[in-house]
Amino acid sequence: MKQYSDHLLRKYLLSNAKINLPLLDECLSFQKVKFYAKGEFLVRAGDISRYIYFVEKGLLRTFYLDEKGREHILQFAPENWISADHESIYYQNPTMYYIQALEESQIHLLDQTFFDRLASVDQVFNQFNIRLLHNHINQLQKRIISLIANSAEERYRSFSQHYPDIIARVPQIMVASYLGIAPESLSRIRREMAQKHQSSDSSTSI
Repeated sequence: MKQYSDHLLRKYLLSNAKINLPLLDECLSFQKVKFYAKGEFLVRAGDISRYIYFVEKGLLRTFYLDEKGREHILQFAPENWISADHESIYYQNPTMYYIQALEESQIHLLDQTFFDRLASVDQVFNQFNIRLLHNHINQLQKRIISLIANSAEERYRSFSQHYPDIIARVPQIMVASYLGIAPESLSRIRREMAQKHQSSDSSTSI
C-alpha cells in the first residue's frame, strides 16, 4: 500500500501563506490525494478541469496537441510545483491541454472550494492566492518573450541552468518540445556546448 504524505504541501502553505496550523489542518482534511502511474493522464483535452494539482512526489507535464498530432509542452511540474488550467477552472470551459504524469506521482487535488475556504477566513492567504495567480501570469509572459526573442541555444542554456533536475528526468525530445525547437537542433546545441566545454578545459590545463 502506498504511503500518503502531505509534507511538501503543508510546508509550502505554511511558509508561503503563513496559515495558522489549526485552520490548515481543517482545510487539508477536505483535500483529495491520488497516486498516478507513469504515463497516466490527470486531465485530457476536452475535459473541464476542476483541480489545481500540487506535486508532492513525481513529475507532471502539461502539453497541447496540435492538428497534426505534434506535442507542444507548456510546463514541467516536479515536486513542490503547481499545475493547473486556470481558465478551464474559472470559466468551466473544456481545457485544450493534457496533464500527464511522467513518473509515478503523488498529487494533491485542490479544488476551488479549498482555496475559497482559506481565502474567506485568512486575509494573508487571500493575498497569497492573488500573488500566486500573478506569478503564473508573469511566468507565462516570460516564456512568451523567451520563445520570441531568444535563440534556441539561449533558451536551452537558461532552462538547463534553472531546471537541471528536470533535464535529467525527461527525454530529450520533451525538452526540445518545451523549448520550441526540433530534437535534431537540440542535439546539435548540446554537442556544440560539450565541444566548447572540452576546448575550455583543455586550454585551462595547458
